[in-house]
This record gives sequence, C-alpha cells and structure tokens, in this order.
Amino acid sequence: MDRWVEISFDCLPLRSVGRLDVPMDASPKYQQRCERIKDAMERHGSFNSYFLYNAKAVYHLTNTPARGLLAFNFEGTVLTDSKDEKTKSADLVISLQGETCDWLTQPVVDWFVQTVREAVKVEFDRYINAGDLEKTRQRIKEIEEASDGADGYLGMYL
Repeated sequence: MDRWVEISFDCLPLRSVGRLDVPMDASPKYQQRCERIKDAMERHGSFNSYFLYNAKAVYHLTNTPARGLLAFNFEGTVLTDSKDEKTKSADLVISLQGETCDWLTQPVVDWFVQTVREAVKVEFDRYINAGDLEKTRQRIKEIEEASDGADGYLGMYL
C-alpha cells in the first residue's frame, strides 16, 4: 500500500450549477442532494467552491483490515483560493461508517473526524495538482458554450 489514507470523492464545482430547481421526477435521495447543494451555494457562493459527495475516507491502523480499520463517509464543500490553486477550508459533514477496532472510543472518533477534514484538504490539493480541476474547468467551459447555444437550458447539473 503506497498511501496511509484512502480518500475518494465525486466533485461538483458549484460554479457549474446553472439552475437551482429540483427536478419534479427526481428520487427522494437525489432531491435531498440537490437541497444540500443549494444550501452549500447559499453558505459559500459558487466561485472557488466545490461540492464533494459519494465520498469516503478509510484509515488502516494495522496491517490487516480485519482489525484496525476506520471508514468514514463525508459530504460538503471545499473552498479554494482565488486562483483555484490551494485548498483553504473544508465544510464537511463526516460520519463513521464502519470500523474494526474493538478499542475505539468516542474521543478517538471525534479526533478522527477532524483528521478526515484535514486529510480531505490535502487530497483536494493533490486533485488540483493532478490536473483534474483543469479538466473540470474545461468541461464547465464546454457546458457553458452548449448552454448558450441552447438558450440557457440543459437541465440541472448538466
């Protein structure tokens, strides 16, 4: 294993959200996510802010997953500097999803919740440096151009 922490997430740049109405035929789960995205936009604005979802962080505290594994789910907003080159903060809802630590106590869980937040900031910087954010910017530009050609309507988050 070449990493101490496994972090994965889907990323929605909030500046790419053109419409805030929730589709009438959306599933309840999708409607709830749309509401959380709208809340994130109200709290943080749409520029230099990214909504992370379908996200998890896994810590291996021993060399076997059968003992010493902590798995967290998280969702929320990451904010970057004005040039989208460095993560400034992470406003995340983090929850322990599973564990294989019979010695785990609540103060340790609380400490790891903060650790997840810091690890996500580091991982988002890696995401930026890997060029994934540049690919996202290009995709946003293409979507905006397509939207302009379609009189501004492509559907929510498309």
